[in-house]
Amino acid sequence: MPVVFVVSGEWDLRGAVRAELRDRGITALGMENVDDMARTIAAGIAPSAVVLDGALLQHAAARAAVENLSCHVPVLVVDSRVSPAPPLPDVKTLLRPVQVKQIVSRVLQMISFERS
Repeated sequence: MPVVFVVSGEWDLRGAVRAELRDRGITALGMENVDDMARTIAAGIAPSAVVLDGALLQHAAARAAVENLSCHVPVLVVDSRVSPAPPLPDVKTLLRPVQVKQIVSRVLQMISFERS
């Protein structure tokens, strides 16, 4: 079963995306930041895909961690139009304003592509 990490300091974004993914039968774990994500991976839980708030990529260490992770699993960044994070290779981006159904749709595409 796929596991999607939803990483955002915004609880409403985390909660809404997680709820919609769970309604579709996908395990979705919420985390506040990249450090939480790293601890979860270190504990042995590997994601099938990651949804990440672009605001978290303003820190160089977080960008490096996500860039490394994106070599192994699909990453979708939900970013700001006003102050977007620096682009990362192999990372998909959706610009705000965005609806939860758009995020979920993209995640489902990423997971099905990953499986094929």
